[in-house]
Amino acid sequence: MVKICCIGAGYVGGPTMAVIALKSSKIVVTVVDISTQRINGWNSDHLPIYEPGLDEVVKQCRGKNLFFSTDVEKHVAEADIVFVSVNTPTKTHGLGAGKAADLTYWESAARMIADVSKSDKIVVEKSTVPVKTAEAIERILTHNNKGINFTILSNPEFLAEGTAIQDLFHPDRVLIGGRETPAGQKAIQTLKEVYANWVPEEKILCTNLWSAELSKLAANAFLAQRISSVNAMSALCEATGADVTQVSHATGTDSRIGPKFLNASVGFGGSCFQKDILNLVYICECNALPEVANYWRQVIKVNDYQKTRFVNRVVSSMFNTISSKKIAVLGFAFKKDTGDTRETPAIDVCKGLLGDKAKLCIYDPQVTEDQITKDLSMRKFDKDHPAHLQPPSPSSIKQVSVVSDAYVAVKDAHGVCILTEWDEFKKLDYKKIYDSMQKPAFLFDGRNIVEVNKLREIGFIVYSIGKPLDPWLKDMPAVVA
Repeated sequence: MVKICCIGAGYVGGPTMAVIALKSSKIVVTVVDISTQRINGWNSDHLPIYEPGLDEVVKQCRGKNLFFSTDVEKHVAEADIVFVSVNTPTKTHGLGAGKAADLTYWESAARMIADVSKSDKIVVEKSTVPVKTAEAIERILTHNNKGINFTILSNPEFLAEGTAIQDLFHPDRVLIGGRETPAGQKAIQTLKEVYANWVPEEKILCTNLWSAELSKLAANAFLAQRISSVNAMSALCEATGADVTQVSHATGTDSRIGPKFLNASVGFGGSCFQKDILNLVYICECNALPEVANYWRQVIKVNDYQKTRFVNRVVSSMFNTISSKKIAVLGFAFKKDTGDTRETPAIDVCKGLLGDKAKLCIYDPQVTEDQITKDLSMRKFDKDHPAHLQPPSPSSIKQVSVVSDAYVAVKDAHGVCILTEWDEFKKLDYKKIYDSMQKPAFLFDGRNIVEVNKLREIGFIVYSIGKPLDPWLKDMPAVVA
């Protein structure tokens, strides 16, 4: 019976291993992590992450062929295949700070694997890593091998939070990269057989190591680029009176382009897009490709511009000051159907509003008050590090309150900002909201989910990204310094 151990019980490791266990009953899967709190969560009725469908998958397999443990070394030693799914945050200091990936946790995992192994192992990169990381890991393992053979594979994940379980059940592709040697090809075949339990063979792509590593960065860069492109168009739409929804639809009907990732918004977030593009920029710079680096850097700049533009629109619309005004923020997660707040645009938008001395009242159905408070007080990139290395969460932020009901959040507010596209926000009673707010009542839709004309009929002054501007706003341009 094949034994798999996954180091790292986060957003990638937990769901991926749960589905492997579900689809491969003859494989024993153990997910390990040094965080007792996280492992306890995986062994409880309240999983440490929210993902539609995950709870059912875990409960079907847990205790049968799926296990969660803090005994890292024991399970690594016993495994035939070791997946490494640890954090690869952006470096906050030293060479490459603000761009390069910090491989501290990866190197630590590799050294531990070498120390405890007593049998040959396939070591699989599941984290998003820079190109040539496998080479560095190989060197660590081969210099500490004690006669044991380690074969490195790259198996990047292409999950979207909110649809991760369905993405795992029906992947567009599974990518496996390995050395073009007999040992490398044999390892590829072994991992291919794991996925072949439910993934059609034609969807399992096999490449060399470097192509697999770079493909992950390339995929995220291309997706982020599409969002930044449509967001750049949204600014032009507002200036010209065009409707970005109509422009996106017309553009997306071109079969060469397609409709996905063409929804204008306040900006992209999540654990990967910004981190991976910054990493790509750094790799390009290191390989003497400054023009290519600048091209990808611009994707990040447009994303930052969109968030700043949104904040400026809020401030300029409300008589150029929001000092001491209550602003209700609906949604804090970076997208619907997840509690993940890594790089969510809500952080920068809220910080921008707080910088103008607004009083924020925040509601999100899946994000806790503690998480929101921590996010708004943390430095950039701190959140990618393990919890025990993050700065302690302050007990509160004076200008921020977090509530558990959207109607409480909007009561007596001067303005409402929608920052996550939760379905429940589409169904709110906006007449009730309008009646409970200060007048004039402003609504700033950062996700284009409300029916603008209906809200204007109620009495709202509405700003919706990339849509023709409310007459009130036309004389108040959102100037970005």
